[in-house]
Amino acid sequence: MNVTRTTPPRPLDVTAVFPRLAPLAREATRLHPRPGSPSPYESSIGGPLLWPANQPWPYCDKWHEGPVSPLVPVAQLYVRDVPQLRPPGRTDLLQVLWCPSEHPPEHKPPTELFWRTAADVTHVLASPPKPFETQYGYTPEPCVLAPEQVTEYPNFLELDKELQRQISDWSVWQAAGVAIDDSYEIAPQELYTNELSEAPGWKVGGWAPWGLTDPIARFCINCGAAMSPLLTIASDECRDYRRSWVPSEDQGIAVLDHDDNVSNPPRIQVSDANHLQLYICPTCYTHTDLIQ
Repeated sequence: MNVTRTTPPRPLDVTAVFPRLAPLAREATRLHPRPGSPSPYESSIGGPLLWPANQPWPYCDKWHEGPVSPLVPVAQLYVRDVPQLRPPGRTDLLQVLWCPSEHPPEHKPPTELFWRTAADVTHVLASPPKPFETQYGYTPEPCVLAPEQVTEYPNFLELDKELQRQISDWSVWQAAGVAIDDSYEIAPQELYTNELSEAPGWKVGGWAPWGLTDPIARFCINCGAAMSPLLTIASDECRDYRRSWVPSEDQGIAVLDHDDNVSNPPRIQVSDANHLQLYICPTCYTHTDLIQ
């Protein structure tokens, strides 16, 4: 970890205006990927994995013409950097890989998760196999991380109807006496969505970034337990219209949308610039994913 990124304070305390949001707060870890040269012994996006030399590399054999395709590293997260992971047993490392192309019927890359204990890996695979062909936007550029914990609140679509109504009522904000931009008067719920609810970009935990579809509860196919957001694989880290979430260290950049080193350092484009949200079962650690 050789970078630091700090999310500015939120423009206001949203729970002071809407106290019913307080019990819905969740901690998320923003990963803040930035271009770099990570080693297998560091947390990273698109970097080399601490993969045992004696363990076969995973391949994808679905929907490919010709030879099977090796998976590519997406993320490697050490619990020492992201304690929010809560791994199974004595493991302390999560590795996420996917096939670098969209597969039917949902047109998304199939993902695989590996939990391991870093100390057990004594010999690291030096040269993992590379895929013969990849689809644009599915081979992340190597990035170092600067994990940071932030507090999030649910996406507007996940709130109950009464809370949605209150947040959409400009007079409620005025009555609370908070100083906010008049540009939000027509649709104050956009203030909540853009600046006060869930953080943009790559993150662990927190609340899911709904919008492409309405919220859908996820349940484990093996044990039936409710699943929780694990990792948000984002097609953009931050944009000008959500500038209040841009780290203080990057606020001096004039136009974020034109600087990929900040707006999208891993160069990922998931299904038309959406996000791939991974969910995890807290009981048996089965995972699933959904484009959101």
